[in-house]
Amino acid sequence: MQFVAASKLKRAQEATLASRAYAEKLDEVLGDLAIVLDGEDHPLLVRREGGKRLIVLITTDRGLAGALNTNTIRFAAQSITETGGELSVVTVGRKGRDAMRRARVPLEAHFEGFGDKPTFADVIPLARLITDDYLKGTYNRVDIVYSHFVSTLTQRASVVELLPISPPEDTEGIPGNQFIFEPSAAAVLEQLVPRYVATRIFQAVLEGKASEESSRMVAMKNATENAEELIEDLTLAYNKVRQSNITREMIEIASGAKAG
Repeated sequence: MQFVAASKLKRAQEATLASRAYAEKLDEVLGDLAIVLDGEDHPLLVRREGGKRLIVLITTDRGLAGALNTNTIRFAAQSITETGGELSVVTVGRKGRDAMRRARVPLEAHFEGFGDKPTFADVIPLARLITDDYLKGTYNRVDIVYSHFVSTLTQRASVVELLPISPPEDTEGIPGNQFIFEPSAAAVLEQLVPRYVATRIFQAVLEGKASEESSRMVAMKNATENAEELIEDLTLAYNKVRQSNITREMIEIASGAKAG
């Protein structure tokens, strides 16, 4: 399982790193648009006070991945506790669904994991569900909780505010003048917003997949090493008992011969 996870990790890591540049640039463009425009130009820019919150929790379908799912679920639970208020959860992956059910957190929907090779088309139904509910006013805020892939040995549970779309906190240069929008900023926004939501979800899914395979590879490596140490300890104990039995039998034979 360690070698299988290692082979899958390379593919998942390459997909994750390759997609980051696109996702970051799209964030940059949408952030610039959010500075220029406001809620009157697109409802996904509207920031409503209070209301219901939606959390998209991304975990794995399978276990044997070390503390990955535990850390992500604990992070989501902490976020739920600290924020409070009315909320629902959409889960991606069975581990997150089972944990939310045990905690009696309201589940809006559940999606099975997207396999070893997630595609952009896989997340479209989830993105459409989230967008439609936000536009209807069902939720006033949507967050994604997932495991961010840092390195093979490090995965960090993270939360990202998906909706409403907000300008970046640190803007370089003159806000709103970083790009020239044609035919207009509102027209560009109308086309970009649906892709933005799906892209952010897809990036989180890719990050989670890379984190899963790296965590599983490390967990299986540790399990193999622990098993080898256990075998050595048991073999040593067995040899000691065997040697003790042989010595005892030899003493009994010698004692019997002497007595005879």
